[in-house]
Amino acid sequence: MWFVKKVTVFKRKDKETWQKIRDLLKSEGLKGVRASHYPIDSLNACGCGAKVDPRNFGAKGYIDRDVYFVDVKEEDLQRAKEIISSHGLEAVVEDDVIGKLGRM
Repeated sequence: MWFVKKVTVFKRKDKETWQKIRDLLKSEGLKGVRASHYPIDSLNACGCGAKVDPRNFGAKGYIDRDVYFVDVKEEDLQRAKEIISSHGLEAVVEDDVIGKLGRM
């Protein structure tokens, strides 16, 4: 039970869809779903370990740069896709979430 292979169902820079998919899979009773996010920047704009990013203090406030993902157990993959599509959502897995312009 501890070492179960998981497959990514959703991976994108889209917090709203991520929240909907996460809540939907939880309400449908799927066990072992992992929904989390991570920052796309390896270093902040003002240096390694800096807690204050000057890019977040513009006219529009905080800029969400996180990548959101949902992983499910391999045996639940088909069921998860059916649940997501039956509610009108799209399970997208982007391989290149940074994009061509985001690389150094």
